[in-house]
Amino acid sequence: MQCEKCHAELPPNSISCPECGAPAPQTIEGFDNTQHIQLQLKMMFKEYAYTLFLRYEGSLMFHEKRFIALLNDFTAEYDKERKLLRSMIEEGILGVLLSEQGNHEMAATKARSIMLGEKFLSENAAEFVLASLTYMLGWPYESPLRVPDKTEEDDSKKEKTRPVNVNDHVFTRGDANKYRVFSRNVTIPEGCTKIEEFSFDGFSGLRTVQLPDTLLAIGQYAFSNCKHLRLIELPSSLRLIGTAAFTECEKLVSINLPTGILEIAENTFAFCKSLEVVEIPDTVSSIGEQAFAGCEKLRKLTLPDSVKYIDKNAFAYCPGLTILCVENSYVHKYCIAHALNYETYIPAAR
Repeated sequence: MQCEKCHAELPPNSISCPECGAPAPQTIEGFDNTQHIQLQLKMMFKEYAYTLFLRYEGSLMFHEKRFIALLNDFTAEYDKERKLLRSMIEEGILGVLLSEQGNHEMAATKARSIMLGEKFLSENAAEFVLASLTYMLGWPYESPLRVPDKTEEDDSKKEKTRPVNVNDHVFTRGDANKYRVFSRNVTIPEGCTKIEEFSFDGFSGLRTVQLPDTLLAIGQYAFSNCKHLRLIELPSSLRLIGTAAFTECEKLVSINLPTGILEIAENTFAFCKSLEVVEIPDTVSSIGEQAFAGCEKLRKLTLPDSVKYIDKNAFAYCPGLTILCVENSYVHKYCIAHALNYETYIPAAR
């Protein structure tokens, strides 16, 4: 990787450029896209800094709304991270950093304290925000949760075997249309790696779906508005479920999310009015906006301590919900902050 400022080659795991001293990008544990986002933020800041700060009565004022608009444009493909950064900007964390420009270490310490204490962020999420914003500002910062860079030897080993690509064998909307009228029970053929966006959207006759063990991704709205879908078993190979994939599946009673799923995207199970049982694996780290909104019969949901971000409206209109969580975890603090019913449990020893 090259230095963003002087384009010198950066040694592996370097904290700063050996030529110009500019900070090097770093990856934070649990946030694999940290470096990409840091570079996007730096590019954004470099190009638009003059529009983000306004002079008012002799003082330099930060234009928050303009910053968020640019953030949405420059990091549009990183949904989870963008929402986290946006929420912390709206909570004034960048303002806290800028108020202590003379002492970068004190500024970072103060911002971290606020995020962990008042804002109930997990340590990983707080470190991601700090690493991203300090890099954007050009400040030196080494996170205790920094992930070491991969060596060239590691990369060469990976290149020897080509990984399965999610788009190797896509089940398309055209394939799904064959089942629209006559089939209540659908079997997706083995070898399929992805179900395309909107494939079964609005298939009112669909009752059951059998998925192949090769499936890696379910596209957004793939099974949305399937009013009579009652049974679908997700294979252990599955890694990605797109936005609103099962929204308004009103007859769906239970769903078992396999280990390996990293997030529950926005509106994934919104208005699944019959949904009672959901198993959340300990690989899930975030739950998006209205992910379970309108799940009227959802009574108990166990959220592992791997969950580090939950949108404030994730469980809107779930009147009888009680969340089972690990004591003093991010989820526990989230439940307290949002006045949700909860019970704590002790996780099984590994």
